[in-house]
Amino acid sequence: MKNILFVCIENSNRSQMAQAFANMYGAGDVHAYSAGSRPSGKVNAKAIAAMKELGYDLRIHTSKSLDKLPDVEFEYAITMGCGDACPMVRAKHHIDWSIPDPRDMNEDDFRKVRNQIREKVKDVLTKMSTEKG
Repeated sequence: MKNILFVCIENSNRSQMAQAFANMYGAGDVHAYSAGSRPSGKVNAKAIAAMKELGYDLRIHTSKSLDKLPDVEFEYAITMGCGDACPMVRAKHHIDWSIPDPRDMNEDDFRKVRNQIREKVKDVLTKMSTEKG
């Protein structure tokens, strides 16, 4: 099993949804984690509703900081819009996805961001499954 980490600022929207998609599409192949550089302490109700539409209960997630992560090397550490606020973690690969924070978006635009995250997660999981080691 490979470890994958998704990081955003608040760990309440983007990284939570990315972790959920990794759980949905990478079950049995990856251990998915998410964290925030400045966590809000809660998962956004919009993110919970958006993932519920796809059959995933995001209420089981909690918003957490990077210091709550296990001491492991991640295969991928993927940041989303936090720039310098996201400190480096031990990972073989670092990727930054330029994905806007959907926190204040209307439902339709929020879903567009959710769907963008879903496709990016699927792509990275496919890449991980074809890599050796």
